[in-house]
Amino acid sequence: MRRCVCPGSFDPVTLGHLDVINRAARLYDEVVVAVLDNPAKHSLFSLQERVELLTEQVRDLGGVRVMPFGGRLLVELCEQVDAQAIVKGLRGEVDYSYELPMAVMNRRLTGVETLFMPGEPGLNEVSSSLIKEVARYGGDVSGLLPAAVWAALTAKLAD
Repeated sequence: MRRCVCPGSFDPVTLGHLDVINRAARLYDEVVVAVLDNPAKHSLFSLQERVELLTEQVRDLGGVRVMPFGGRLLVELCEQVDAQAIVKGLRGEVDYSYELPMAVMNRRLTGVETLFMPGEPGLNEVSSSLIKEVARYGGDVSGLLPAAVWAALTAKLAD
């Protein structure tokens, strides 16, 4: 079985994230979406909320499962789930410069390959951080998120 891991913080999950997950699902028998728990990041949504939002968004996709991940190397998760690859979406040069050294190290450590997917035009410049910032100041980013995620984001920011 061909299996990959799509890691990310998904705070919140965007249409760009879902595009990469959907495309990976067409290439692999199973996609494990690893929702990263990074205590150094100050997430708006809790780990459990992010897992639940993502699970709802991919529930109709066959061969996709969502799981929390943190506290160890990503390649250890790949070994645990028997994944042959890590799939990452790239929005541009900055992402590539950041991701390439990690991809090389991951391959060196375990042989796990990293597949970079270019972002979908129109979603390339979208990041969860930018979406949160714009939404926090009343900007309409609803077209960049699934409807349920937009509703969760506006509710969270209203608190």
